[in-house]
Amino acid sequence: MLDFAYIVAGFFVGTIVGLTGVGGGSLMTPLLIFFFGVKPYLAVGTDLLFAAVTKLGGTVSFARQRIVPWRVVGLLSAGSIPASLATLAVLHHVGPADARLQSIMTTTLGVALLLTASAMLYKAVRGKQLPRHLSQADEARASQPRHWSLPLLLGAVIGTLVTLTSVGAGAIGVSVLLILYPLLPLPRIVAADIAYAVPLTFVAGLGHASFGSVDWPLLAKLLAGSLPGIWLGARLTHHTPDRVIRTLLSGLLAWAGVKLVLI
Repeated sequence: MLDFAYIVAGFFVGTIVGLTGVGGGSLMTPLLIFFFGVKPYLAVGTDLLFAAVTKLGGTVSFARQRIVPWRVVGLLSAGSIPASLATLAVLHHVGPADARLQSIMTTTLGVALLLTASAMLYKAVRGKQLPRHLSQADEARASQPRHWSLPLLLGAVIGTLVTLTSVGAGAIGVSVLLILYPLLPLPRIVAADIAYAVPLTFVAGLGHASFGSVDWPLLAKLLAGSLPGIWLGARLTHHTPDRVIRTLLSGLLAWAGVKLVLI
C-alpha cells in the first residue's frame, strides 16, 4: 500500500511540475519528510534525481512542441551548474547527515517556500496575464534579459539553493524567469524552467548520490508515477488558467514552508 502511495505522490507532483514548472522540490521534499518520514538529507538527495528524470521527460515533451527558449536555458545553466559543484564540495567536507546542516536545510527550505508562495500569490492576484503567443521578432526581444549578467548571478543563487535543499530550480526559477523575461509567454517560461533544471538537478543529485544520500528503491517508485504525470501536465499547460494554478500552488507552498520553519 505504501508503494502505491509513493506512485500517487509522484504522479501528483509530476502533473503540477508539467503545468507550472514548480513543484519538484517544493512539494516532493516536504511530502517525503512529513508524510513518509524520510530523513531530510535523504529526501533532498532522492528528490534531486527525481526532479532530474521527471523534468527530462517534461523537456522532451516541450521540445517536441518547439517552445523551449534554449538561449535562456543556456544562460541560467552557466550560472547554476558551477555554483552547484562548489556547494557539493562544501557538503562533502561537512557531511550531508550532519545535524546542524539538516537544520539549515529545513529552515532554508521553509523560508524559500514562503518567499516563493508570496511571490506566486502576488502574481496570481495582481500580475498581468502574459501573452500565450508571440511573433518571431517579438519572441527574440522577449528572450533578452534585463541585463546579461543577471541570469548568471541568479542562476548561481538557484544552483546553491537547489543543491542544499532541492528547492529553487522550479519554485524560485519561475519567479526569476518572470522578472528577467517579463514579455516571454508563460508556456515558454515553464518550458525554460523545466529544461534548465535538468542538468542542474542531475549534477546536484549525482553529487548527493556519491555521499549515499539517495534512496534508490524510493526513487524508482516516485518516477513510476511522475513520468506519466509530467507528460499530462505539459499537454495541459496551454489550456489551464494561470491564476487558478498559481493561487492553489501558493497555498500548498506556504503550508509546507510554515511546517519546515517550525520544525
